[in-house]
Amino acid sequence: MHDVCMLSERLQILVSPEQRQRLEGEARQKGASVGALVRDAIDARFGSTAAGERRRAVEEIAAMSGTYLPVEDLEAIIAEERERDVARRRTRR
Repeated sequence: MHDVCMLSERLQILVSPEQRQRLEGEARQKGASVGALVRDAIDARFGSTAAGERRRAVEEIAAMSGTYLPVEDLEAIIAEERERDVARRRTRR
C-alpha cells in the first residue's frame, strides 16, 4: 500500500476499455483500489523519493571520498532496494 501521507492531489486520466478492465481485475485480485494500484505503479516506475531529496543525496555522494563501487554494483543495489520497497508496500495491504 502507499506510504502514510495525505492524498490531496486529484489526477484524471483516460484509459482504453481494455486497460480499465485489466486495472479493475488486478485491483480485485489484490484486494486494493484502482487508485492504490496506479499510485503503486507510479512509485515503482518513478520512485517515491522527492526530487529535492534525491538531489541532496547525489550532492552528498559527490562530496564523498574513498573507495567506490563500480556503477554496475551500485545499480544492482538500487534495483534490489526498489524491489524490497515494492514488496514491503504489497505486504502492507
